[in-house]
Amino acid sequence: MHHGAAAYASTAKVTSTASPRDLEASLLLKAAAKLQAVKDNWEQARGDLSPALAYNRKLWTILSTSATKPENPLPLPIKNNIANLGLFIFQRTIDIEIEPAPEKLSILVSINSNIAAGLAGRG
Repeated sequence: MHHGAAAYASTAKVTSTASPRDLEASLLLKAAAKLQAVKDNWEQARGDLSPALAYNRKLWTILSTSATKPENPLPLPIKNNIANLGLFIFQRTIDIEIEPAPEKLSILVSINSNIAAGLAGRG
């Protein structure tokens, strides 16, 4: 595994005492690590592209759905931002599935790692 992917993976370890924010951050980092590993080892890891994209899409489906529920106490602008990020991620995922290219994964890795950092209070 490439050093960048290894860093994401080591940060993505979940402890049994993790808060919901820590769990979300951990899952985002896990998704980022999967995507980064494919990007870093493109020729050998192409077979891992679809599973990595599917994991990320499922995670963002859950995050987007949960964050935008009426009973979620998040302010409306944050709910809208999460929904828009989710839509962007879904559109980018389709684009990557149609025309795979390693550089297209960078934005997904960046979004996941930046959101995770914010959730963990490092952003």
